Amino acid sequence: MTGEERLAAFEAMLEAVQKQYAETTARMDKMKQEGKVKTATYRQLFARKLSLQDVLTLYEVYGLLPKDRDIQ
Repeated sequence: MTGEERLAAFEAMLEAVQKQYAETTARMDKMKQEGKVKTATYRQLFARKLSLQDVLTLYEVYGLLPKDRDIQ
């Protein structure tokens, strides 16, 4: 794998994680509005959101993502 291919893979991963984070947060917001915060699905989404947030934090720590990113 060349350096350019590796960079492209990192960029693709970052984009995918950001997209999954946004989708997960949106699903959680919808469930919250519906009063479904005590469901197993909501709790699974919450755990997923924390995992994705950890990955995004690692990108930030290594300078691959701005510190002023929009994470709730």
